[in-house]
Amino acid sequence: MSEFIHVQANDHITYLGLDRGKSNALHLQMMQELIHELENAQKDPSVEAIVLHGKEGFFSAGLDLITLYNYNEEQIKSLWETFIDLIYTLAAFPKPTIASVTGHAPAGGCVLAICCDYRIMAEGEFIIGLNEVPIGLIVPPSIFELYSIWLGQAAAYRHLLDGKLFSPSEALQAGLVDELVPADRIQTAATRKAKYWSQFERHAWGTTKLNMRQVLLQHIKETKTEATQQMLTQWWKPSTRQILKTIIDNLKK
Repeated sequence: MSEFIHVQANDHITYLGLDRGKSNALHLQMMQELIHELENAQKDPSVEAIVLHGKEGFFSAGLDLITLYNYNEEQIKSLWETFIDLIYTLAAFPKPTIASVTGHAPAGGCVLAICCDYRIMAEGEFIIGLNEVPIGLIVPPSIFELYSIWLGQAAAYRHLLDGKLFSPSEALQAGLVDELVPADRIQTAATRKAKYWSQFERHAWGTTKLNMRQVLLQHIKETKTEATQQMLTQWWKPSTRQILKTIIDNLKK
């Protein structure tokens, strides 16, 4: 039984709800649980699609920097390896995946969303995007490739180096999200899209999806060790620790 992932099944669709604190910030156990639930849904023949959702106001604020800051070397190594495993598991999921972006989705929250096949975002004063570079974290090549699927390479390149965060309407215009709906209609819209894709011949749909992602998935596997090492080296740099400490102090205020 997962502590931080709320699982509901209805009419052949599995709803995976991120459920940790107010902002759904990711830590090691939460990511391990999400991988476990994705693997269960993949193996279960009765599951035809998944909807990954947050809670009101937050899809996920990304990595929980407050918790992670105090991880020891072994824990942080395990975290970065698990993060890449999670990206792979979600990106390689052969059934339709809909991200129901119920609120803010910066950094790691955005990464979860761009692994999915379709993103529906709630209207409101929310942000979504990859802002790792301004906070001193290195973005691995696989995340740039995922971003590029939706934004195109030139835009992904610019926005990644700027650490740009989009409003919902900007995200829609850029192709980062596919649909904007009022918050109270988001699950209905996500279910509708999941059911639409579920009516297609499963094998043809799933194999075509994986064919389109073949190079990306291979790359995630091949660069895992190198990406983890880059992240670890950067994580322990005094300059990074200082930026993180400033961010954490502001978050605690």
